[in-house]
Amino acid sequence: MRRGRKILAWVIGIFVLLIVAIILFIAFFDWNRLKPTINEKVSEAIGRPFAINGDLSAHWSREPGESGLVSLIPWPHFEARDITVANPDWAKTKQFATLDSLQFRLSPFPLISHRIVVPEIRLGQPKIDLQRVKNGDNTWTFKLPESTGPSEWQLELNAIAFDKGHIDFNDAQTQIAMGIDVTPLSKGIPFDEIMAQQETDSRAQAKKTTGASAKAMSKSDADEKDRNDETKKKQVYQFAWEAKGTYKKSTVTAKAKTGGVLALRDSNRPFPVAADARFGDTHIAFVGTLTDPINMGALDVRLWFSGTSMSHLYDLTGVTLPDTPPFATEGHLKANLKKGASVFTYDHFTGKVGGSDLGGSLTFNTGAPRPKLTGALKSNQLLFSDLAPLIGGGSNEEKAERGDAVKQPADKVLPVEPFKTDRWNAMDADVEFTGVKIVHGERLPIDNLYTHLIMKDAVLILDPLKFGVAGGTVGSNIKLDGSKTPLRGGFNLGARHLKLKELFPTFAPMQTSFGELNGDASLTATGNSPAALLGSSNGEVKLLINDGAISSSLLELAGLNVGSYAVNKLFGDEVVKINCMAADLVATNGDMESRLFALDTEKALINVNGNINFRDEKLNLDIVPHTKGFRLFSLRSPLYVHGTMKNPSVGVHAGPLILRAGGAAALAVFAAPVAALGALAVPESGKADATQCKPLLDDIRNNPPKAPPAGKTKGR
Repeated sequence: MRRGRKILAWVIGIFVLLIVAIILFIAFFDWNRLKPTINEKVSEAIGRPFAINGDLSAHWSREPGESGLVSLIPWPHFEARDITVANPDWAKTKQFATLDSLQFRLSPFPLISHRIVVPEIRLGQPKIDLQRVKNGDNTWTFKLPESTGPSEWQLELNAIAFDKGHIDFNDAQTQIAMGIDVTPLSKGIPFDEIMAQQETDSRAQAKKTTGASAKAMSKSDADEKDRNDETKKKQVYQFAWEAKGTYKKSTVTAKAKTGGVLALRDSNRPFPVAADARFGDTHIAFVGTLTDPINMGALDVRLWFSGTSMSHLYDLTGVTLPDTPPFATEGHLKANLKKGASVFTYDHFTGKVGGSDLGGSLTFNTGAPRPKLTGALKSNQLLFSDLAPLIGGGSNEEKAERGDAVKQPADKVLPVEPFKTDRWNAMDADVEFTGVKIVHGERLPIDNLYTHLIMKDAVLILDPLKFGVAGGTVGSNIKLDGSKTPLRGGFNLGARHLKLKELFPTFAPMQTSFGELNGDASLTATGNSPAALLGSSNGEVKLLINDGAISSSLLELAGLNVGSYAVNKLFGDEVVKINCMAADLVATNGDMESRLFALDTEKALINVNGNINFRDEKLNLDIVPHTKGFRLFSLRSPLYVHGTMKNPSVGVHAGPLILRAGGAAALAVFAAPVAALGALAVPESGKADATQCKPLLDDIRNNPPKAPPAGKTKGR
């Protein structure tokens, strides 16, 4: 027993003496003697010159966070002054980084198990130069020596603390040139103060951009936000960041605030972040936290967007979005930052796009094989005019504001702005959109909208694209293949149960009409703009009214029977039964021709002949009335619609009118006045011949319209 005690005493004594020797060695050793060795070894390890140019020192201090006997053991603290790390030879500047000081401490006990644990490293007034050239070479990637096997030692760095500093960032690939200054705040600012101020500033910016701030969150969303923010309210911001520079020749300014210590491994120790940045005409702001960045942890922020057009976010985010009117949104962004497969979720956001409200949730996954955007969007009050930018519409002033390069010609109606198909291949998408109520002028009978958008491998599909129109529906599926040059499109549309009375809500003679319009269309086309697609379209359009009634005064107007129309206005409007309305139109290389367009009623048969040339936007239509029965005061003559879509010319073919008027004048000279009225009367022609409609009715029922493959011309 005595011998065992002696051995134990010797072991403890030797251990204590060893600790004392180490303490004395660290305390009194001139560490500057090791600088050449350290500089050489680090330079070899990183593949660049590294130097401690100033003093290298060490001291002992007890760790305040420890308890028990462990708290009695002091930890070594090291400090190096005036440190430089060189840039590669090709860089424009000599130094990659300079530090006034670098301080860190070591946990002694993990050294026994070959673990180097550094709880915190402090960087004193760092200056860092980050450069990347067009071929991808950059200054922040170090050429580490090839490993010959796993090392016996493991390094664990848990946190980084920093001081006042400066960062230069020049990236030829993304065309970013930025200078960033980091400054300690005079006092810490609590999280909730930062959040309140940023919310006020961002909503003011949203109102300035769109004329209205983003819609406030519902109570349930606000309650969830409050619960999520409870852990964040304890965070304090210690540093201010200010950045100025350019991005693709656009001016960039940004102000940010962060905490003072970045925890690299502790996911329960969030790092507070906040930023307010302007990239050209786009404003982005966020307030929240970053956790566990060394393992690509999580970003959890409140996010605000606003700008001239959502398409401008592509260069910043890599997300392909359409051209829109000025917009502003706010919502909750969560991001799981995994290398090569990060997932960003913009959850329960609300906002304004032009005069329309917009809300929903979107998820962007950057993982293989391709990035993908998914989600659902909803607008409760959708302005029809806000849809125009989606197809390149709007005035030239609006187009210039959102950065569209091609002006709309003054004499053209169809948009000529090309689709940005080069962006379609950057990602895939699966997004649903619902417009609950469409707000428009009183002339449009459109009520609502729903579409399911799928984009894969640069092929854009809208299936379905469905509108509520005139009490019925217009459904379609559209496919645009952006992987081909030029773009190839396929369009299939179906109109069902469109009420005649509601098709022209402001046209008084239609208000006594009833019945429904149905139709189908199938077209293919090639071209990189709406104008080019319609100008090359091939296919068929078929329309049908197989039951209903229409105002007789409308028929009289169509036949220019001015006398009968006046009588109807004085003594009432008679409703005329529709036997049939049928249209069979064929498009060949953008020229849509009427094979048959007939409206058959119990009182008249009206034919429409001619064509609409979408390539030149020219109109060449004749409206020919054929009256059934006897009509007094008839000045009927074919009408014409000529000119262009931008400036149509509507009138009466003069020849038939002159002949009838001439005949009346001659009879007035050589016969009695009553006989002269005969030239203005239309004789009884017997019962209407409706056989023109029947073949087409059967054809529409049995043979839906077909279109040739995209890029091919339909034969005549």
